[in-house]
Amino acid sequence: MKTVLLVDDSRAVRLAGKRIFESLGFGTLEAGDGQQALDVVASHPTIDAVLLDWNMPVMNGLDFLKTLRSQAVAQPVVVMCTTENDIAHITEALTAGANEYVMKPFTEDIIREKLQETGVL
Repeated sequence: MKTVLLVDDSRAVRLAGKRIFESLGFGTLEAGDGQQALDVVASHPTIDAVLLDWNMPVMNGLDFLKTLRSQAVAQPVVVMCTTENDIAHITEALTAGANEYVMKPFTEDIIREKLQETGVL
C-alpha cells in the first residue's frame, strides 16, 4: 500500500484529504506544520507522496519543501495544495521542488489527476 503524508494546519483539510486518499487506496499520515512533517518523513522513509499546504505555523510548506529536497533521504512526490494561486507562488514552489500544484478547495478528481501525472497512481 502506498502512503501519503497530509501536511496542513487545518484538521478539516487533513480529514478531507484523508478521505480522498483512502478511497484511492493510500495509507495516510498527518502533520500540522512543516516541522512535524519533517519528523514524520524521518520516521517513515517510504512515504510515496506529500500533499502540502503553504501557510502554516512553526514551519511553512515552502521551507519544509526546501529542507526535504536538500536532504539525502527518500524523495516523495510533493503536491503543493494551497490558496496561493498567483504565478509567482506557483513558480516558487515548482522551483523549490514541488512536483505539482493544486488550489484549495480540491476534489478527488483533481487529486487523482495529479497523482496520475506524477506517476504515483
